[in-house]
Amino acid sequence: MNRLLLSFVFLLAAVPSASYAHKVWLLPSQTVFSGPEPWLTVDAAVSNDLFYFNHFPLRLDNLVITAPDGTEAEAQNQSTGKYRSVFDLPLTQRGTYRVAVVNDGAFASWEENGERRRWRGSADAIASEVPADADNLRITESFGRVETFVTNGAPSQEALQPVGKGIELIPVTHPNDLYAGETATFRFLVNGQPQKDMEIVVIQGGTRYRNSQEELNVTTNEEGEFQITWAEPGMHWIETSHQDDETKIENASGRRMSYAGTFEVLPQ
Repeated sequence: MNRLLLSFVFLLAAVPSASYAHKVWLLPSQTVFSGPEPWLTVDAAVSNDLFYFNHFPLRLDNLVITAPDGTEAEAQNQSTGKYRSVFDLPLTQRGTYRVAVVNDGAFASWEENGERRRWRGSADAIASEVPADADNLRITESFGRVETFVTNGAPSQEALQPVGKGIELIPVTHPNDLYAGETATFRFLVNGQPQKDMEIVVIQGGTRYRNSQEELNVTTNEEGEFQITWAEPGMHWIETSHQDDETKIENASGRRMSYAGTFEVLPQ
């Protein structure tokens, strides 16, 4: 796992307000297509503004694309530059695709010879990379998901099914059926279960040309659901995080999870 990318995932989980954090995102060229085999282009970045390339590229090492039939699709023409990564995807199937960068790992810190040491990587590598008897050892599990959804033709549901790990957004309203002036309902799961009292931040793109973020803050109910009434068309970013002590990594003190999704709201 790329260490720089994982550090940004930790940043999203640790900072209480998205207004003051770098924002991690995938930006599709569009989200609704029609035609025999259209192509999608996606930009991926970590930035100060939505959706502008002005800080760091989002690495594509852990890119996972779920096709409408539930199989994994392969991106083409991947490239990473100074400020963004980019890839293409031929939409050979009809229906809805889930496009995500999913990072599953851990962070450790300890003291060695009077100096503070830090390590980030996969959970499987902890045993070989981190001394189990280190002084003041602290291990934290992490799981981050950055995603978007695109549909070719009629919307479908297969790619939207949860996998039961980390934070997952489950669309009650289909993510490619969003219109200005209408209300959409989504549900958040944590490890496959509805999660109440999650604090959600919603920000419309174009923040570079506004004096404020103009963020919308909502909270999930007992069923893990929340609603958004879209004021304007455009690309929107939804972010949340969760922390608990239900880690499966030995000696870990807890786990941090983050989620960031991009959604296109169309005009009526």
